[in-house]
Amino acid sequence: MLGGPPDNPIFRGWLYNSHAHSENRPGDKVKIPAVGVVGSGVMGTGLAQVLAHTGHRVVLIDKLEPALEHAKTGITNNLRLQKMLRTESIQESTATILSRIQFTTDYNGLSGVDFVIENITENWEAKNLVWQRIDALAPDHCVMASNTSAISITRIASVTRRPANVLGMHFMNPVPLKSTVEVIRGYHTSDATLATAETLLSQMKMQGIVVRDMPGFVSNRVSMLMVNEAIFLVQDGVATVEQVDSIFRSCLSHKMGPLETADLIGLDTILYSIEVLYESYNDSKYRPCPLLKKMVDAGLHGCKNGRGFYSYTQD
Repeated sequence: MLGGPPDNPIFRGWLYNSHAHSENRPGDKVKIPAVGVVGSGVMGTGLAQVLAHTGHRVVLIDKLEPALEHAKTGITNNLRLQKMLRTESIQESTATILSRIQFTTDYNGLSGVDFVIENITENWEAKNLVWQRIDALAPDHCVMASNTSAISITRIASVTRRPANVLGMHFMNPVPLKSTVEVIRGYHTSDATLATAETLLSQMKMQGIVVRDMPGFVSNRVSMLMVNEAIFLVQDGVATVEQVDSIFRSCLSHKMGPLETADLIGLDTILYSIEVLYESYNDSKYRPCPLLKKMVDAGLHGCKNGRGFYSYTQD
């Protein structure tokens, strides 16, 4: 089992270890100096921020330069906000933390890392291509994780030459505020690979819960059903968006309603994930709500682009 989190799990600074990447095998209980993060969306940006803040050298890769610029701006603003709100004492300057992150479109940067975490969209064709590139460039000792919401880890590992080094690490959004990670063991994932993941999470001041590999794992196999059904409630006129969320917050003591949660995750990500579950289980309970499809087609993706079930822009 992965260990529990220490006090104040997210925003406690760690001293930076500047040694070059090690040649240790998966599972060695040593500092993991360099981590590759593939995909600079909401999840990749949050991961890069936490990794850099906890002393890791980060190679943040995206195919688009504007996405990388957006990620850099987002990390800068988040670090400044933390200091302003004094959520945790940050001993280092924003510039020092940012200096640990290499923002690049070049996958060759993975040749010098010890751990890779992939965070691209929930699309099998896209993941297949990206994972072939990761496998071709990452060092032999490198552990490779997918931060997928629903796709089978065993399927992802099957496109690599070293499936024993592959596992799932389902971080929650927003990454800097969530201290627990759903860790998924694929069919071939080795004990050493899980131990290396435990080491990295410990260094990030996080903990993991290890589950077996089935599409959707635990969190999204349940939560996507809830979100999808909440959207059906709105489509069918049973309740308004506000009423649905209010019932979950007020009556069920949830911190956020399911439609607020959908906006935070991204409606496009919700749709991709529920489609993966529908395809994987061939069960009609995972059929995507037509309203969800319509909103994604209309470009209403939630917080990430300003409008979903709620509006996040100043009109």
